[in-house]
Amino acid sequence: QVQLVESGGGLVQPEGSLRLSCAASGSFFSVYNMGWYRQSPGKQRELVAAIDTGGNINYADSLKGRFTISRDNHKNTVYLQMNSLKPEDTAGYYCNAIIRMVAGGIARTYWGQGTQVTVSS
Repeated sequence: QVQLVESGGGLVQPEGSLRLSCAASGSFFSVYNMGWYRQSPGKQRELVAAIDTGGNINYADSLKGRFTISRDNHKNTVYLQMNSLKPEDTAGYYCNAIIRMVAGGIARTYWGQGTQVTVSS
């Protein structure tokens, strides 16, 4: 089976930085698109950034220039570098990946458990 394990969240002051990591582990055939979503109380889960195997990236417009997504295909890991953090960035951050479990099988969306990012002075 497959797991997505996130790390790197925590408490940070405004204007600070954090780097989130998410690694896919277990038994699977291939990992395709990977991305980050976030959700704060009272709001819907929203896309932060996503990246496909070819390096094509989709950012939320409001986050362009502050957040950077990247991936290491050999490690099946996606990263999110977050700079100039603001209190409104406070949210649970969730890793997402499209994964084919076996050759010839269908690709499905998987989610990590989330990691909390809190921006406060």
